[in-house]
Amino acid sequence: MNKFFKYLATPEFRKQLIIAFAAIVILLFSVFLSLRYYTRHGEGLPVPNLKGLDIESAIKLLEADGFRYQIDSVFVMDKKPGLVLEQDPDPETNVKTNRIIYLTIVSSQTPDVSFPDIDHKTLVEVISILSNYGLKLGDTTYKADIARDAVLAYSYAGQPLRVGQKIPKGSKIDLVLGDGMGASEIEVPDLRGLTLSEARFSLKGSSLTLGDILYEGNVSDTSNAIVISQTPSVQDSVVKVSIGTRINLVLSNQ
Repeated sequence: MNKFFKYLATPEFRKQLIIAFAAIVILLFSVFLSLRYYTRHGEGLPVPNLKGLDIESAIKLLEADGFRYQIDSVFVMDKKPGLVLEQDPDPETNVKTNRIIYLTIVSSQTPDVSFPDIDHKTLVEVISILSNYGLKLGDTTYKADIARDAVLAYSYAGQPLRVGQKIPKGSKIDLVLGDGMGASEIEVPDLRGLTLSEARFSLKGSSLTLGDILYEGNVSDTSNAIVISQTPSVQDSVVKVSIGTRINLVLSNQ
């Protein structure tokens, strides 16, 4: 053991130690140079900016610089099909030639969506629903109806639609809406034979108003009394009155 420690203190050992250290440094430097040469570190070309170009123009630029490419597509409403949306690597990234550049373009294939239920919903609700389904609001027309801005009918390309029907995403949906006023005149319903509660319900559904209520004879049970006449009366021909007209009733227990 003493001889070993004495050897460590000799010039011969120090000489061998220096040689070994130098050999390690030379070896590491050689490996670094080899890897740099093998990978061509710092060499390559910047990736061109392809975003916003049509796919044909983008491919020409890539092929001119010796790049390969791989294309994926997504549907984007109101975007021109074939337009480059994204690229990987990003523009101006320094890469080697023959590198694959990944492109995402606007698809030319429009997906279908199932038409939602918008019947009798308000215009504000329908605009939100159509947007959520990737559909657009088309032309709107109004017709006489007491429900203001309520959807009464809907169509696509001039054809009526049904709930669940498949139509292209981005389609414009035409709507027929109520004007909130209804018809200027309405037919008077025949209330004869109805109880007061039944007559009241019928008048409300016809946008008419219950007027004076009279009873004929000895009426002991008003809840079961029935309408025996009304004013305006219903004749053989159809009688029309303005919306909100008061209808007077005569009831009896007979």
